[in-house]
Amino acid sequence: MREFPSQDGIMMIGGKSAVEIADEFGTPVYVTDEQRLRENYRNVYDAFSRFMDTRIHYACKANTNLAILRVLEQEGAGIDAVSIGEVLTCLKAGFTPDRIMYTGVNVSDRELREVAETGVMINLDSVCEMERLAEIAPCSDVSFRITPGVGSGHSAKVTTGNKGAKFGIPLDQVIGTYARAKDLGFNIKGIHAHIGSGGQTVEPFMDMMEVLIELVNEIKGLGIDLEFIDMGGGIGVPYMPQEEEMDVGELAMNLTDMIQEETDIETIVLEPGRYIVCDTTVLLTRVNDIKDTGVKKYVGVDAGFNTLVRPTMYDSYHYVALANKFGKACTDKYDVVGPICESGDYIAHDRVLPDPRVGDIVAVYNAGAYGFSMSSRYNSRPVCAEVMVNDGKAELIREAETYEDLWKHQIIPERLRR
Repeated sequence: MREFPSQDGIMMIGGKSAVEIADEFGTPVYVTDEQRLRENYRNVYDAFSRFMDTRIHYACKANTNLAILRVLEQEGAGIDAVSIGEVLTCLKAGFTPDRIMYTGVNVSDRELREVAETGVMINLDSVCEMERLAEIAPCSDVSFRITPGVGSGHSAKVTTGNKGAKFGIPLDQVIGTYARAKDLGFNIKGIHAHIGSGGQTVEPFMDMMEVLIELVNEIKGLGIDLEFIDMGGGIGVPYMPQEEEMDVGELAMNLTDMIQEETDIETIVLEPGRYIVCDTTVLLTRVNDIKDTGVKKYVGVDAGFNTLVRPTMYDSYHYVALANKFGKACTDKYDVVGPICESGDYIAHDRVLPDPRVGDIVAVYNAGAYGFSMSSRYNSRPVCAEVMVNDGKAELIREAETYEDLWKHQIIPERLRR
């Protein structure tokens, strides 16, 4: 888990006081450290590119803020997009179509047409989707997502590669699908699999790669020479103190060795999302209330599962600290809970904290991946602001919504106005 420096008992983020950020931009607020973002991208790119030609397609569903995308575009990243909205967002951020691969699931004809019109590569998820694309945009550049029968992830809800999953083409249909794609005239570029999100061990990725390599060599027998193997994303990060970080260097060495020894493939593609953005970002939230029920003590803050849904949705752990009492001795154990009218609305359970007071700033770690991107307006609460910090300077990269934004696209029929 990432460690943050402090100055006079105040947490520092990218050289800027967390308290000053909270006071200037209000709370709750997501705060991203630009230099950490660049560092994380370079770490994973360097780990793989030292062994073979590498393309990093950032899985932008983790965080689609335009400023964050712009930083990654400057770093040379590509994009893994899962919707036409993500494709268009990344184009707006400056990515060219040749740097974007679209991997949808259960895609409508309308979305297929819209995606094809942008000129990005399409990673097909089913035989049905392939047949429909042949009618909509014949001769497109395509890859195929296969179901490797290997699953990995921090939760059953994000394990995607296991047999029978809703994603990808089943193993026994893969060769026939590539043969059909060749007959249909598609420009077939590669093969793709994704086993899940948040994996912390190397072995499942190696098991997946064995499956992909065997398929690549069978597909070569069809007269199809693939350009790349796409291993998907899912590289986990440590959320808890003392939790070990995945050895990305070991992962890169093992996977590239397998590809180079057993295939003619020259390029590996990977799609990290969480690994790149997760620990770049802290959610700052202000203490509104303190409650002692006699059974449990609560710290009530202004961020709930409308702001960060992962603890409620996945039972995920996020480390919390008092940013204005950073490093002070802890005095008692508390649940950190939000303002949403649900018993499941919590940020953290049973955490030891320094003596909390109304007005304190709680820092929630590892909020960059699936934090803002999964936030909502539940209980009619506007979504919060996002800020980027670089070398001690904080800049707004998304304005907080106003109450008027809640109603902006709603229409009361004229007959109800009478």
